[in-house]
Amino acid sequence: MVDRTEPGPSDASVRRALRRAATGRALDVDEATALLSARGDALDELLDVAGAVRDAGLREAGRPGVVTYSKKVFIPLTRLCRDRCHYCTFATVPHRLPAAFLDRDEVLAIARAGAAQGCKEALFTLGDRPEERWPAARQWLDERGYDSTLDYLRACAVAVLEETGLLPHLNPGVLSWSELQRLKPVAPSMGMMLETTATRLWSEPGGPHFGSPDKEPAVRLRVLDDAGRVGVPFTTGILIGIGETPAERVDAIFAIRRAHREYGHLQEVIVQNFRAKPDTAMRGMPDAELHDLAATVAVARVLLGPKARIQAPPNLIEGEYDLLLRAGIDDWGGVSPLTPDHVNPERPWPHLDELARQTEKSGFTLRERLTIYPEYVRAGDPWLDPRLLPHVGALADPATGLAVEEARPVGRPWQEPDETYGGRTDLHATIDTTGRTGDRRGDFDHVYGDWSEVAGKVTGGGGGGTDRDLRAGLRLAADDPAALLDPRHADAALALFAADGPALDELCRLADDARRAAVGDDVTYVVNRNINFSNVCYVGCRFCAFAQRERDADAYRLSVEQVADRAEEAWAAGASEVCLQGGIDPKLPVTVYADMVRAIKARVPAMHVHAFSPMEIVTAAAKAGVSVREWLTGLRDAGLDTIPGTAAEILDDDVRWVLTKGKLPAAAWVEVVGTAHELGIRSSSTMMYGHVDHPAQWLAHFRVLAGLQDRTGGFTEFVALPFVHTNAPIYLAGIARPGPTWRENRVVHAMARLLLHGRIDNIQCSWVKLGDEGTAAMLRGGCNDLGGTLMEETISRMAGSGNGSARTEEQLIAIAAAAGRPARKRTTAYGRPRP
Repeated sequence: MVDRTEPGPSDASVRRALRRAATGRALDVDEATALLSARGDALDELLDVAGAVRDAGLREAGRPGVVTYSKKVFIPLTRLCRDRCHYCTFATVPHRLPAAFLDRDEVLAIARAGAAQGCKEALFTLGDRPEERWPAARQWLDERGYDSTLDYLRACAVAVLEETGLLPHLNPGVLSWSELQRLKPVAPSMGMMLETTATRLWSEPGGPHFGSPDKEPAVRLRVLDDAGRVGVPFTTGILIGIGETPAERVDAIFAIRRAHREYGHLQEVIVQNFRAKPDTAMRGMPDAELHDLAATVAVARVLLGPKARIQAPPNLIEGEYDLLLRAGIDDWGGVSPLTPDHVNPERPWPHLDELARQTEKSGFTLRERLTIYPEYVRAGDPWLDPRLLPHVGALADPATGLAVEEARPVGRPWQEPDETYGGRTDLHATIDTTGRTGDRRGDFDHVYGDWSEVAGKVTGGGGGGTDRDLRAGLRLAADDPAALLDPRHADAALALFAADGPALDELCRLADDARRAAVGDDVTYVVNRNINFSNVCYVGCRFCAFAQRERDADAYRLSVEQVADRAEEAWAAGASEVCLQGGIDPKLPVTVYADMVRAIKARVPAMHVHAFSPMEIVTAAAKAGVSVREWLTGLRDAGLDTIPGTAAEILDDDVRWVLTKGKLPAAAWVEVVGTAHELGIRSSSTMMYGHVDHPAQWLAHFRVLAGLQDRTGGFTEFVALPFVHTNAPIYLAGIARPGPTWRENRVVHAMARLLLHGRIDNIQCSWVKLGDEGTAAMLRGGCNDLGGTLMEETISRMAGSGNGSARTEEQLIAIAAAAGRPARKRTTAYGRPRP
């Protein structure tokens, strides 16, 4: 590796940084880097500053002077790994192991022995996806019916919960958003060390992570973000002394701070010092020096602040307990009275009595915690899956969230909670009379993350192109509109999105000509009823004013019978379709989705059931522990006819993560909808615009829809959804703009018609969001469909839409007439209803 030794900071720069830290000033990267070099009196001063920050945080948390640890067993589920980290002795090769994985009985034997000694955490540590490198791992899983290591890990975690009552903490390495969703119901906490953000240590030959696909910093940073989006109490940290520069070390701490500020999910940060091990490529590297470790801990404490929980492993510090406590740690991590540290087997954990004595010697009290930290225990939703609440509750002190030290784990069923229904179940009607209780949720200030971090991610769009681009775009719109999706014509397409005045009028005229050629003059509509079966949701989408906490005044949850009642009422009123969507309600059993469909079909066999957004589908499948395909197949067999293509918002993750925080990534949306189409379940498609987005992202969104339609042909229509801003959290926080302009509404609907020409014939406009007059205007600019009568509409009305929640057939016919067009009733799939 190239020598990247940097000249050290001057004494003056260290003193200046110390003064700023001591007075509570924010430090920049250079100042924090300078503090890493503090030694002697300067280091003592730094430790004093960091210790004071830690002490303030413990007082605020209600446990002054308390340092925590978790009493655990270490379960090395597999020591095979697809990575090749140059310092690791945990990962090995198949011929050195009796089997590729511990079997279920071995896992439970370790857990039972730990439970007998009062341990409460089962730490599952394993290599990343070994089946992708080692045939022996693939064969072992296949012989036992597991698709992947993660499937087996999930099954073992459930077995530990049910058989022993220990709380699993999962360290399986890099996970996707969907995999985090699937594992969250079986573990109160998870973790993955960031280690470093220095890409060169991964990309350059000779680097400690070279040849290890899961150690790319960008990949690991994405895992930190995805864990926050899913709401997993997560452990991460840095590994120092592996060749990083001081500035690179500080950059990693800043990256951790950024992720936590946005999502609030990092329950602890580990600062771990490299210790060289024999039989590794880095056996000749010097160990990280302990004063360097102490300075790094102190800088981490100053940067991460008083609320952070910071840990240093006690078996790697050569007895320097006081030094690390002075540096600002408040946790010793997991300590086992039974199993060795399989990652550092040459360095045994201290006995708990010795750890308590050393902690007390420095003026602190040692207390046991659970694998999930006290703040997340006490918060409950959205951090803990309801199926884990009995297991955690049996071991936690409800007043402090810490462990009840004398409690002993006992196996408990891992099952759905008892169903509870009720709340403001008349909201669908009273939203138009008494309205919502308040303009925002009670947890507005923290549930959506740090608004300043969110604002910093908003990107601007480019310009509108030249007059030449605009003329070229209009020519393409007239002659070959679908060609505007070709990347070669991006400038022309973007110029059309910026059209105004006479050019916009011409664009809308061309769109209406394309509409007439595709579907004729009839304006279609469906007689339907929306049924929003629950508005309880903790995903934290920043645009959503519909979601409520269970204890909020406007929260409600309908029973299966109530849903069927509303469907039967809709049929009696002439409806041919019900549309079911709800919040991602953690207390709804996974069986409820198919149960609702069956109940409707039992009451009204001919009713078309159009139900469940891709977000509902992917999270329910994850909770059930099955694939999206298997889940959708079950819904189809229960009677599901089509699905709404909602939860799309903008299919560009750069804007998506600003807008939604925790909703499924764009690729997952495409996977769910594409799988539905492959199973014969058609869907609508949508785009919500006018918030923190820009035209280049709109164009990319249309390309994604067109590509999926080319592959599956499963979209029935496209629905443009203007952002309703009034009660949207991201607007109330001053980040989103107040919905689209009138010009943007016209241009988006017209461009939808042109860009999707030949692929999706039906372009729908939303009377709920646009009002009657606005809807009529869109019908003159490329649209051919009004959607439905709805009968009830809660989502847009909770956001502040002022256009009511129902329309009669006569009112929809009148809107079409205002546009100079005839109207006719349709089915969900755009056929003609039977007489």
